[in-house]
Amino acid sequence: MNSILDLKDSMGFIAAFLTTTAFVPQAYHSWKTRDLSGISFPMYSLFTLGVAAWLIYGLMIDSLPVIVANAITLILSAVVLGLKIKQIKQLDQK
Repeated sequence: MNSILDLKDSMGFIAAFLTTTAFVPQAYHSWKTRDLSGISFPMYSLFTLGVAAWLIYGLMIDSLPVIVANAITLILSAVVLGLKIKQIKQLDQK
């Protein structure tokens, strides 16, 4: 039974690594260039809230792969969302 649980956690960590890593280039590009013209505010708002909900769910079911992946993704998506909010505020002031 333990080997099945280990296999499940291993698959969870592989999935978590791949999906979380997918956000690194976007966060890095957004941070470096401050170009968020291709970023949708509604989409990133909903996505960030969804990731926060997944993190809470992971905590509730005590699933380390879900917790780790969503904690990291939440930070990355919050950075992009924060930059987008800053950009919107700057555009509104002009």
